[in-house]
Amino acid sequence: MSKPIYVLGTGLSHDGSACLLKDGEVCVAIEKERITRIKHDGFCDSEAMQYCLDAEGIGFDDVAVVVQNANFSNFDRGNKIFHGQPRIIPDHVKTVTISHHMAHAYSVVGTSPFDDMAVLVIDGCGSSWDDCLDLDGAQVPEVQPGADFNHLFFEKDSYYLYEKGKLRPVYKDFSPFGYFLKGYSMCPPTTKHSIGGLYSGVSQYVFQGMEDPGKLMGLAPYGRPDVYDFQAFDCRNGRVFVNYDWMKHFDRPRVRYEDLAENFDYYADIAYWMQREIERALLYLVNHRFEHQPHKNLGYAGGVALNAVANAKLLKQTGFEDFYFQPAAADNGLAIGCAYYGWLEVLGQERIKHDASPYFGKSYDAEQLYPAMQAYAGKISYRRLPEDEAINRTAELLAAGKVVAWFEKGSEFGPRALGHRSILADPRNPDIREHINRNVKFREDFRPFAPSVPLEKAGVYFDCDYPSPYMILVAPTREEWKKEIPAVVHADGSARVQTVTESVSPNYYRLLNKFGELTGVSVLLNTSFNKKGMPIVETPKEALDFFMECALDALVIDGCLIEKTAVAQQTRKVDEKKEWEKGLGSLYPENVGI
Repeated sequence: MSKPIYVLGTGLSHDGSACLLKDGEVCVAIEKERITRIKHDGFCDSEAMQYCLDAEGIGFDDVAVVVQNANFSNFDRGNKIFHGQPRIIPDHVKTVTISHHMAHAYSVVGTSPFDDMAVLVIDGCGSSWDDCLDLDGAQVPEVQPGADFNHLFFEKDSYYLYEKGKLRPVYKDFSPFGYFLKGYSMCPPTTKHSIGGLYSGVSQYVFQGMEDPGKLMGLAPYGRPDVYDFQAFDCRNGRVFVNYDWMKHFDRPRVRYEDLAENFDYYADIAYWMQREIERALLYLVNHRFEHQPHKNLGYAGGVALNAVANAKLLKQTGFEDFYFQPAAADNGLAIGCAYYGWLEVLGQERIKHDASPYFGKSYDAEQLYPAMQAYAGKISYRRLPEDEAINRTAELLAAGKVVAWFEKGSEFGPRALGHRSILADPRNPDIREHINRNVKFREDFRPFAPSVPLEKAGVYFDCDYPSPYMILVAPTREEWKKEIPAVVHADGSARVQTVTESVSPNYYRLLNKFGELTGVSVLLNTSFNKKGMPIVETPKEALDFFMECALDALVIDGCLIEKTAVAQQTRKVDEKKEWEKGLGSLYPENVGI
């Protein structure tokens, strides 16, 4: 038997990660935040790389090549230290560095179902001109900045063509560094003219920080049309520029947690306007790239590709026929692209088509589970159930109105819980959304929840004639179902759908269908297994610790059903009240609910 060939990819941006390929297929990958428990943790990559090596039981001597990317460095001065922290790559290991949008693009190439495609990358800020390795052959509308300024012009969108096993650049746009040091409200945090940068700047204005720009998308349906008529973007000559003259009208950035509740309409109107402007800019740009170099298929990555509302409009209003939205589209997906670049380009190996699974984390066994449970002796009861019985019993609990955490095998890679680290509930319950936001996740009341549904039944409940396996597309809820599944229907009647197949997630698929047998509705409310400010749980211990501090009714870990005793329930109520009183009160008036 031949020795396996391993390639290790690593991303050293914010939202850092590492990915290990074995003979051209992902065998394990992890986001750094899941290990350190620090939301959006990144930069030094030692913890993430070690996780991957340990999961596979190998060392660096077994790795053929390490491929890396960092937003603002090509490691010209070596690999020993990054951001002041030592790295663990030995000197003798072959190490290759690639530029930012290349890494995003290869994350699409490696995981896409298409044999050939156009590839589009749109984000807040890529590599600087002097660090870009994919300029040859690309049309670049920006005048070359010159030697003294090469390091101050950055990628903002890149368009590629992947055909016959080769990726070539077609069109690359750049932007100079921006004005963020001046401290202007809503100013993009990095480049002057990026779509993703402006979205981040507005999110920071509304939410005080960069915790989750996707929250702006969730707030937008509560806003009103026609409140603002400013054009945030100037779209011309195939390019998108940020207008700055309108920013002077916005001088009330949120500075206190209570500001959002006290001025809900103001911030919701901003979110609505910005979402519409993002969609206008994206439709202009994507249609221009299609006209410039048409193709039937489009693979799409970069942080902007996480905007599920805009993505649904791209499906309907552009020339491309089929789309692949990379589920880890933001910088957490860079490591995947680096790994595939190593396999395809450095080693010159054949592409092996990915099986569509997003479950790249390592699995945990009883040796990790039982010590974690022993810490709560007397406060929990548990039963190890056969697989079918665990699914049936979980469905019964959900049908009875319980909120259940579902922990199965390796964790999802990316920002969405897709049935391996999920909190589940009955979407028919109109009060369950407020209960989970307040008593389980301890977060803002307006935050919506997504529905999971078997792929073949999605069209019953939603106007959704396309697969949406990664919860990265929205669809209108069918009128006759809006009142039947209110917990997963947003204020505008839409839902961010996850379609589930037996081939990718067999147990979760069976759970959905069993719930459908019991209730007549094959839809579950699905949200990530975490709370506000916390990365999704990775280990059984983290799952149990969170389970015991919130209002979850049951926890299922690989067929082990865990419930709280009466003593634990009373203790939890006290802890839960303290958590909520930290300042997480109701965030919108009574008349704003859905």
